Amino acid sequence: MKRRAFVQTVIALSAFPRQGNWKSWRVNGARVNKHLADLSQYGANPQGGVSRVAFGDADVAGRRFMMDLMREAGLTVSVDPVGNTFGVRPGSRSAALPILFGSHIDSVPEGGNYDGDVGSCSAVEVAHILAERGYRNRHPLHVAIWCDEESGLTGSRGFIGDLPRDEVDRPGRDGVVLAEKIRRIGGDPARIAEARHGPGSIAAYVELHIEQGGMLDERGINIGIVEGIVGIHHYDVTLRGFANHAGTTPMDRRQNAMLAAAELVLIVDRVVRSVEGRQVGTVGRLLVKPGAPNVIPGQVDLTVELRDLSTEKIERLWTQIHEEALASAKKYGVTLDYTLQHTNLPALSTPAVRAVITDAVQGLGLSSQVMPSGAGHDAQDLARIGPMGMIFVPSVKGISHSPLELTRPDDVTNGANVLLQTILRLDQQ
Repeated sequence: MKRRAFVQTVIALSAFPRQGNWKSWRVNGARVNKHLADLSQYGANPQGGVSRVAFGDADVAGRRFMMDLMREAGLTVSVDPVGNTFGVRPGSRSAALPILFGSHIDSVPEGGNYDGDVGSCSAVEVAHILAERGYRNRHPLHVAIWCDEESGLTGSRGFIGDLPRDEVDRPGRDGVVLAEKIRRIGGDPARIAEARHGPGSIAAYVELHIEQGGMLDERGINIGIVEGIVGIHHYDVTLRGFANHAGTTPMDRRQNAMLAAAELVLIVDRVVRSVEGRQVGTVGRLLVKPGAPNVIPGQVDLTVELRDLSTEKIERLWTQIHEEALASAKKYGVTLDYTLQHTNLPALSTPAVRAVITDAVQGLGLSSQVMPSGAGHDAQDLARIGPMGMIFVPSVKGISHSPLELTRPDDVTNGANVLLQTILRLDQQ
């Protein structure tokens, strides 16, 4: 072999770990669980969970904490115009597309310490291990901490170019314009368009997350391999009757919007249960007007939420619910109007990425189950521009969005190890 060819071969072989060596690598479980505990101090509430609502002071402080962890892991940190935080580990192949992995750290009000946090801290831990091992990755590796996952997947939608300008300039329910919130976490709303990544711009996206359901915990299974993320439709419904004196209006002369609303709640439950499948339907918000004990309700505003892996099924369910609700409203002398307020498209995970996750799980000797995700995640947006995979770890008793939310330390470590081995396998491919 000529000297030049020999040198090139040595360089190429030294750039990557020898076959079989990296498969024995494991995360530092104590470290990742400590980082989880440390993160839980930002926005800690008296109930034992966190209220780290997106764009608030606790979210700002928590994101700074995560940036410090990223730097300790040898990552180059930046914030994109939407407010997403990225830690980058450059790749050795200039033409290779980046592999993204991460999650979010914002919470619901009075939420728990694991939703989003497990995936975020584990992603940083993966980068830390790669740095300690001196691993030279082929693909650029991007650890992502998405912004505002809980109230609309704001960060991931901005990343794929699905954050309309009018939404950026519009006040939220708290009266604060989204653009101002984005500035609070280091974004630049004037440059939102620059955050957009089109189809084919990433090699893959992988997200580790707690299940937020009880299947894995009940069955004693270590890992969930997500087959797809459900679509979500929010229908804002307004029922209008006539507000009148509760003491002087006879029962047969009332136009009680609350009666139609109560029947609509039952219609949703019955219709959703009437067909086979894992679809769910919920009425979780009711606003009764005028809301006085001595006044017949003249108007009720409510939201019907439907979830399933099939958009077509969601639309069929709503058609039936709407038809029955109209008949119910007419019976009570009430009108019904609705708007489709919000939709999240269903997203199937990529079979090739699922296969890599499965191989990683088997290599670690862990048990697994293929399963859908009943909750929405940033991964469903990333699936619109490239291959996507999700890894679930158990939630004790299926509790989530609650201070009682818990994922055991061993399960956190298992999930982080699956993430590590998945990223290594994807990078080798």
